[in-house]
Order: sequence, then C-alpha cells, then structure tokens
Amino acid sequence: MTEDEVCRNAFAMPINNPAFPPGPYRFVDREYLIISYRTDPALLRQVIPAPLQFLEPIVRFEFINMPDATGFGSYCESGQVIPVSMNGVVGSYAHSMYLNDHPPIAGGRELWGFPKKWGGPKLRVLKDTLVGTLDYGDIRIATGTMGFKHTTLDCETVKKSLGAPSFLLKIIPHVDGSARICELVQYSLTDISIKGAWSGPGALELHHHALAPVAQLPVLEIISAVHIMADLILPYGTVAYDYLAPYNADDANKL
Repeated sequence: MTEDEVCRNAFAMPINNPAFPPGPYRFVDREYLIISYRTDPALLRQVIPAPLQFLEPIVRFEFINMPDATGFGSYCESGQVIPVSMNGVVGSYAHSMYLNDHPPIAGGRELWGFPKKWGGPKLRVLKDTLVGTLDYGDIRIATGTMGFKHTTLDCETVKKSLGAPSFLLKIIPHVDGSARICELVQYSLTDISIKGAWSGPGALELHHHALAPVAQLPVLEIISAVHIMADLILPYGTVAYDYLAPYNADDANKL
C-alpha cells in the first residue's frame, strides 16, 4: 500500500480486516431493563469527570438486549449511567459497560469512548419477571428484576428520554503510554421508534469485584424500573471537551 492508500483506507484496526464496519449503526428490537437507584452522593462525585457536573445521587443500571445491530451482530450489554450536565446541557454519563461481543467492544471504545469491558450479561423473562444478570468471569456481580409489564408508559416521554444527550470519556494512549486522546464525547441516539414501554416493581443487587466494581456505587433506594422495546440509530459523536487542549496550547506558547 502507498501512503495515500493507507490514509484513504484507515478506519479501524486491523486495516485489512477491521473488527467493525463504518456506521451509522442501526439497532432493531433493542430491549432495555433500566433500574434507577439512589446512591451515596460523595461516592458518585468521585467518578464523574469534570467539567461534567453532578445533578443528583441517581444511577441507572441498564441491561440491554441487542439482537440485531448493524455490523455488531447480536449481543447483550449491562452497565451504569449517571445523570449529569455540562454548559447547560443535561444528559447522562456512561460510567461502566460490560458486554459479550468483540466488535461492539472494539468499535465502542475506538469510535466514541464507551467504557466497555468483556462480561457476561443476560436479559430474559422468567415467568412473571424480567430478569437481568451480569457475570464477570463466573462470578455474579449484578442481578436486576422487574415485574413484567405491570404499567404501560407514555411512548413519547420514553422516546425523549432515550434521545437525550450522552457523554463519554474517551482515552487513547500514545505509543509511550501517555494520553494521545483524552476528551469528552457527546452523542444522541436518533430515529428512535418506541415499540413498547412499561414500568413495574423493581429490585437490584450488586456484588463487589476487584476488576468489575459495580458495587462501588451502592444501592440505597430503588427509584424506578422500566422495560423498553425500541428501534434506533447510534450515530457518530462530537468532541464536547478536549482535556489536552490547554496542555497543547502551553507547549505551543513555549516555542
């Protein structure tokens, strides 16, 4: 390959056989179990990166089935999302994510900066209960349950909540181990079609693990449990804040 060919074909690694194709990425029959809970505000402040601002001591623990995702295939995901704001924009910050499929792990980390690690999440219906579980290795670290379709929710309200801005902390190291990219990425889901949304009684149990510290934000009180079925598109994001810009400017001023 010539230098021009390398630049023209450079999208993802490996260059001759990328782990995922270019987007945008459409999801069909995406199914959520979202359990919102109150946690310790002091512990929550420790994990929210400035300039994102703390709103209230609430965490959303999510279990998501994605049976039909462009380029990514079929997989399940679980993690924690925190309500935040920045410069007057209210949204959410993805704190942790665990999933069982390599392409969305690679694509999520490289493109947007999703905090994805390999894990074993599952979301299924057992009799009258929607059950989400998350294992790290063969150790259970989270169990969420909800009464199946007890109360129907307003689809427009749910659609608005899914379309709200989201923030991610993207870090890609240089070859010497220093940060080459360190930025907050903002994105919003688009073309959202809500196929159904329900609430019901919910419960969530978290267990401590050295390498999957979901219990670092403990459950103090369950706020709500929501079950959603939707089609949507995950587009590319934008850089909302560049942590390295002040340092780069300082280096330029020294020249």
